[in-house]
Amino acid sequence: MESRVKEFGHPAHPLMIVFPLGLFFTALIFDVIQLFNNDGIWSLISFYLIGTGLIFGVAAAVLGAIDWRAIPAGTRAKRIGNMHAAANIGMMILFAISWLIRMGDPARPEALAILIAFAAGFVGFLGGWLGGELVYRLGIGVYPDAHMNASPAWTIDKGEAAQQEPSRP
Repeated sequence: MESRVKEFGHPAHPLMIVFPLGLFFTALIFDVIQLFNNDGIWSLISFYLIGTGLIFGVAAAVLGAIDWRAIPAGTRAKRIGNMHAAANIGMMILFAISWLIRMGDPARPEALAILIAFAAGFVGFLGGWLGGELVYRLGIGVYPDAHMNASPAWTIDKGEAAQQEPSRP
């Protein structure tokens, strides 16, 4: 199934997710820098990056939900889409909690805020991997004849994988 929302001929959801993920993971890098040099400016920047990432994350989620609704029920793609959505919603909630904890003193966040942000990053990594499975393995959002029930790539040999790939225009 092809994406329901496109921009300049490309699915909009994968285009949009680079913003929140980039902002969130840059915030994590800046938190690590802050831990090593104790300069609060890095955590202050992380605070604003996370807040901006949450805004873009909501926009990406809306676009993803539109595409998710078009995936037929009972398919492997729908199950993976559900896990992908749950992981990314979990990531957003964890980053929101981290952001709220930081509000008191964004330049000097509590250790709990940073730990929650790293947990959010791990959950986001899993959500991103699941999104990759949807697009690159199953062809969801890209090919009209996507293989919505294709086996996971790690369970089949290369010959079988080639047979399961969606046909490309």
